[in-house]
Amino acid sequence: MGKLTGFIEIARQDRGYRPPEDRIQNYDEFYVNLDDDALSDQGARCMDCGIPFCHNGCPVHNIIPEWNDLVYKTDWQQALEVLHSTNNFPEFTGRVCPAPCEAACTLNIIDEPVTIKTIECAIVDKGWENNWIEPLVTKSKTGRRVAVVGSGPAGMACAQQLARAGHKVTVFEKNSKIGGLLRYGIPDFKMGKSLIDRRIEQMQAEGVEFRPNSHVGQNITPSHLLKYFDAIALTGGSEVPRDLPIEGRELEGIHFAMPFLSQQNRRVSNELVTDEQEISAKQKHVVVIGGGDTGSDCVGTSNRQGASSVTQMEIMPKPPESEDKPITWPEWPLILRTSSSHTEGCKRQWAILTKSFEGKNKKVSALNVTRVEWNANKMNEVPGSEHTIKADLVLLAMGFINPVHGGMLEEFGVDIDKRGNVLASTETYSTSVNKIFAAGDMRRGQSLVVWAIREGRQCAYSIDKFLMGRTNLPR
Repeated sequence: MGKLTGFIEIARQDRGYRPPEDRIQNYDEFYVNLDDDALSDQGARCMDCGIPFCHNGCPVHNIIPEWNDLVYKTDWQQALEVLHSTNNFPEFTGRVCPAPCEAACTLNIIDEPVTIKTIECAIVDKGWENNWIEPLVTKSKTGRRVAVVGSGPAGMACAQQLARAGHKVTVFEKNSKIGGLLRYGIPDFKMGKSLIDRRIEQMQAEGVEFRPNSHVGQNITPSHLLKYFDAIALTGGSEVPRDLPIEGRELEGIHFAMPFLSQQNRRVSNELVTDEQEISAKQKHVVVIGGGDTGSDCVGTSNRQGASSVTQMEIMPKPPESEDKPITWPEWPLILRTSSSHTEGCKRQWAILTKSFEGKNKKVSALNVTRVEWNANKMNEVPGSEHTIKADLVLLAMGFINPVHGGMLEEFGVDIDKRGNVLASTETYSTSVNKIFAAGDMRRGQSLVVWAIREGRQCAYSIDKFLMGRTNLPR
C-alpha cells in the first residue's frame, strides 16, 4: 500500500487549470499538472483497503492500489506496466473519464478520495515522455482476418487486442481520420488529437491496418466484409441524436451538438470542413439544451468561438451540491457537477422546458420556455412561469438514441434490441448473424469512453476464442 498513515497526514491535491481568461483564447489542453513529489504524496494516500471498491467502480477494472503504491515509491515504469495490463489507452481516460473509481474509493466515505484519475494520466504521460511505450509485436500469426468497423475507443481497443493475439486486423472508418468520437466529438482543449495519432502509429507497427474514408454500407459493401474476413466487429457509435420536435424547429440556427463540435475539431486539425452550412457561435447568443458532457463541450467551444453569451438549460431539477455518502457510496452519485467549461462563462438553468422556438426572417431569435416542477418523477409546468430567452444559435445536446439502422446494419441483417441498439450479450458480444460481433456504443448505447474500451477488449476476447477455440487475451 501507500504510506501507512498517508491518508491521515496528506490532504487531497489535484491538478489544476490555466486561468479561464487565458485558456479560452485557444484550443490547447489547459491542465496544470502536479510535480512528481506531489504525485508521490497523492499515491501515498491510497489505503490499499481489504476490498478495493475502486476496482469495481472502474469499468476496465484498473488495478488502482498497485499503481498508486508504485507511484508513491516512484517506480513509474512498473506502474505503467500495471496500468496497461487493464487499459489500452489510459491517456484518453486520464483526461475525459468522469472517474467513477474515485466515487467508489473507500477513503471517499469519510474524506476526499485519492486523485486516481490524475495519477493515471501522469503515469502514461511519463511513459510517453521516456519512450517506455513501444509496439508489442507478436511473433506468432494466426492467418485469420478480422474487420473492425468504427475506429472510436471500442474499435481501437478491440483492434489492438486482436492484433496482439496474432490476427490480421483491418479497421474501417467512414471519416477521413481515425479516432471516432475521440477525434470528432471531444474538443481539443479536453484531449489533444496528437494522443490519438501516436497510438495509431503504435498500432500500425503492431500490424493493424487503418482504412479511413471507408464507409461500410456506402462505398464498402457488407457482403465484401462477410466474404473476405473471418470475423467482423461492429464498434461504431450511437449516432442518432435526440431531437426536439416542437413549433419552430425548422428555423435556421438550430443544430444538433455533434456537427457543431466536429466542425470545430476539423478546423483545429486543418481538416477540410465539407458541411453545407458552417455553424459558428461568434457574436451570437447561444443556448445549449441539455445538461450533460456534450452540452458542456458546446459551452466551452462557444466561448472559444467568441459567443456574446452562453446559456445551458436542463429539464431536470438542479442536483444537490454534495451526496449523502452513507446512502450513495460506492455508486456514482447524482450531484451538481461544474465543468471547466462552465467556469469559463455560462448561465446555467435547471427545470426548464422549451415550448417553442421563435424566429425572424426564418432564423431563430428566441425560445419560449416555462419552469417545471418534479414530483415522484412526474413533471408539471409551473403556472405563470412562462418567459422567453434570446437566442441566435441553439445547440441540441440531449443525448443519442441509437446507432443508424439504415445501410450497414440493415444489410448485415443483425437483430436490434428494444432500445434500438445492436443485440449482443456481454458474455459473447456475438450478434444474431454468424461471425459478426458488436461492442461499444453501438451495442450498449451512448456511454463513456472507458466503457467503450472495456467492451472493445472483451469483444476481442470473444472473437479470438471464436476463431481459435481458446484465447490468452484478458477479459
